[in-house]
Amino acid sequence: MLVDVKLAEASELGFNLPLVTKKMIRTLLPKDSNGCPYLQLAPMEGVGDTCFRKAIASIGGFDEAVRDFLRVPVNAHVKSLSKVYCPNELSPIPLAAQIMGSDSALMASMAQELLLRGAPRIDLNCGCPSNTVTGKGAGSSLLKEPDTLYQVAKAVADAVSIPVTIKMRSGYEDTSLFKENLKAAEESGVDYITLHPRTKVDGYGPPAKWELIAEAKSLLKIPLVGNGDILTVADALTMLQMTKCDGLMIGRGSVINPFIFHQIRAHFAKEEFAPTEEKLIDYFNVFLKSMSCEIPMHTRVNKLKQLLGFIFKNQNLLEYRQQILSSTYKDPDSLLQYAQTFFTKISL
Repeated sequence: MLVDVKLAEASELGFNLPLVTKKMIRTLLPKDSNGCPYLQLAPMEGVGDTCFRKAIASIGGFDEAVRDFLRVPVNAHVKSLSKVYCPNELSPIPLAAQIMGSDSALMASMAQELLLRGAPRIDLNCGCPSNTVTGKGAGSSLLKEPDTLYQVAKAVADAVSIPVTIKMRSGYEDTSLFKENLKAAEESGVDYITLHPRTKVDGYGPPAKWELIAEAKSLLKIPLVGNGDILTVADALTMLQMTKCDGLMIGRGSVINPFIFHQIRAHFAKEEFAPTEEKLIDYFNVFLKSMSCEIPMHTRVNKLKQLLGFIFKNQNLLEYRQQILSSTYKDPDSLLQYAQTFFTKISL
């Protein structure tokens, strides 16, 4: 179905469609008035769910978030799959939709359905290293065949009027096709690339090779967002200086320190930013309130433990981390009250 027909259909259904089209866009990654680069919250499978996104949005500081991927398998019913995406989840912070698959036609159809639902941007997942994903030809497996990456990305870019972007790794087993993949992505018509400079085989283990972001920036004509191992303000500044990338995407660093975006902005504004214990408690309360009442109590406790486990990687809390992880509280409120006794020691 043609995009303009779908837009009319969406209007009748009452969806709030993005008002900006590619022709109207001046810059996709604007700096703020103090020169701070565009800051994005990364999609994170298993951690960055709706509860986490709502919790960190209560703190804020980032310009845009990206939802964890929506898988588009062979024979997918895209209309049904697209319904889990809610564009207003973090309003007023935009939430981009990320899709993952290898069938060009289905991926294009999925993008159109997400456009109908109000997605401000479609991101293509070309980086997931999970064996269950790559075994089906999706995620980072697209990096094994630049031609396939090109065909999928072009189909999606041609299908919708909103920005289409790619989040990719530096390669599959190695970086031998690094330049070819960058070229394929750029020539497909996507608006910019986010690069996580590890291969699929690397997983999340070895240090991210920021020099590959610098190399990609020197090769590309479209903008580039840097991602990987940004855990502190100093890391963010070093990546910007070293790579000249156009924006920053932060994942794990924001789970360990949910105030990191504000701290980066404060640096550029030449201001001080001091996280407060009260705001951190609010953050966890939003996280708990965002959980569905249908989630079993033990699952809620485990989800909270997982999030607390990241916060307690802070150097002043690290010695108490095992106490949190091994605690035997049966409900999340009691666990949070116990964790709060340590928050006075935090220094993010």
